Amino acid sequence: MITEKISQLLREVTFQASRSSGPGGQNVNKVNSKIELIFSVAHSSHFTEEEKHLLFKKLGHKINSEGELRVVAQTERTQTGNKRLAETKFIQIIENALKKPKKRINTKPTLSSVADRKNLKKKLSEKKSLRRTKFFD
Repeated sequence: MITEKISQLLREVTFQASRSSGPGGQNVNKVNSKIELIFSVAHSSHFTEEEKHLLFKKLGHKINSEGELRVVAQTERTQTGNKRLAETKFIQIIENALKKPKKRINTKPTLSSVADRKNLKKKLSEKKSLRRTKFFD
């Protein structure tokens, strides 16, 4: 589902470069290698209202008040490396947010697990009853 939309989504993305605090030695002080990927979830034309609602629900802590999802990459030494990394992170975030969780199937406990639980309860009960002092006979 989302794999067809990836190239279309990447067209709606804007990039911002700034100075990184990552590796690179003196290069860090001179080159804008940190990349910030900005994607407006609220104004995206590739998601339905239902999908947008799901994204806001699951990624609420990553989306700012303007409805923008920001992904930062600064581990690579080059701007292009960080751009690729930011795109990969972005795609992963979107795919995970839109993934529907598996429905849990209720199962009955096994006979042995029920018996084990009852035996454990009986042992604890006996242990606690031995702690009680008898004041009156």
